[in-house]
Amino acid sequence: QVQLVESGGGSVQAGDSVRLSCAASGRIFESSLPGWFRQAPGKEREFVAVEGWRDSSPVYADSVKGPLTISRDDAKNTVYLQMNSLQPEDTALYFCPTHSFSKFGSTAARDFGPWGQGTPVPVSS
Repeated sequence: QVQLVESGGGSVQAGDSVRLSCAASGRIFESSLPGWFRQAPGKEREFVAVEGWRDSSPVYADSVKGPLTISRDDAKNTVYLQMNSLQPEDTALYFCPTHSFSKFGSTAARDFGPWGQGTPVPVSS
């Protein structure tokens, strides 16, 4: 089974930017749509972003105040999430699951998988 490994997290201050990476062990991103979720301590997993399909644009969560950009490098089997103007409420463990094209349009965690271990992004004020 393809494995996903998130990285790039780490302690930042409010207003900082961070670019998270998600490396796949195989070419899963050629046959599925990568997304990003986060889970804050004591809370449910929350949708953050998902790549668009065909001519559609990426979808980003309204709950994330700062600008977001999801992108990919197919040569590296890697997906990225650029987050700017981070706030303490963005503190969470960030994951990069994928979902099949048949689930296009869904932002529900149950429609995504596999899941990696996540990368933590603690944001201090």
